[in-house]
Amino acid sequence: MDASDLSFFVEVLIGGLLSGVMYSLVAIGFVLIYKTSGVLNFAQGAQLLFAALTFVSLLERGMPFVFALLLTFALMVLLGLAIERTVLRPLVNQPPITLFMATLGLSYVIEGVAQLVWGTQVHALELGVADEPLQFLGIMVSTFDLFAAATAAVMVALLSAFFRYTRVGLAFRAVADDTYAAIAVGLRLPRIWATVWAAAGVIALVAGLLWGARLGVQFSLSLVVLKALPVLVLGGFDSILGAIVGGLVIGALEKLAEVYIGPFVGGGIESWFAYVAALAFLLVRPSGLFGQRPVERA
Repeated sequence: MDASDLSFFVEVLIGGLLSGVMYSLVAIGFVLIYKTSGVLNFAQGAQLLFAALTFVSLLERGMPFVFALLLTFALMVLLGLAIERTVLRPLVNQPPITLFMATLGLSYVIEGVAQLVWGTQVHALELGVADEPLQFLGIMVSTFDLFAAATAAVMVALLSAFFRYTRVGLAFRAVADDTYAAIAVGLRLPRIWATVWAAAGVIALVAGLLWGARLGVQFSLSLVVLKALPVLVLGGFDSILGAIVGGLVIGALEKLAEVYIGPFVGGGIESWFAYVAALAFLLVRPSGLFGQRPVERA
């Protein structure tokens, strides 16, 4: 491999890793909910869409950027709290499939409300960062991808600090490790669930703005949630570290596959190669790289 080929390989790899960071951001929203309540929140994509659509609609109606962001932030926190109070809490101790179907139905409700309030037209979202190539050591990197990766890194750092150094964060970790022991020592599960759902709403806001700026704010934006599924399979459904690593691996794999395998099979494999990789990995390690393995019963 000569220098030009190596430079091109590194360029493709970096592009894939930067895309993977955005996948990780969506996946972390899943992990937070799943770790504390065992619910696979399929409404995460609809929350992402609602956040992006609300923000861009407020901007188009003349609201200043900062005020639109703060108002959307408040709405997403309230939405997360409302979901926990009206959907999750009444269904506590129900079978996982019941909770999953509830969040699936909730996703259509949120999309319907978004359509009723803001309409169905496509919106362009500008965050003040142009998607232009930046050359560094002969390697071309997208400026927007760097911005998105930096934003996601800050979000992960803030979440890590929250769960490590705050009382609510420590309570969350206790519930995630052993729910019954957490109850035994007096932790209030409803309060922890409400906090986690509110945090998931904030993550949906950040992910929605980044993906909306890249793809445009449209109703198909909610399908971004499907990109998180192979990330979760690879990293584990109950590991934040797994969501990060899984996103990086999936992002890199699909870009490399599109460039180096795509020409031999007619191209267009980037949209589905991640699921093939996830399925292959699922057969080898069903719990994911960092997920907890189920305890075998005697």
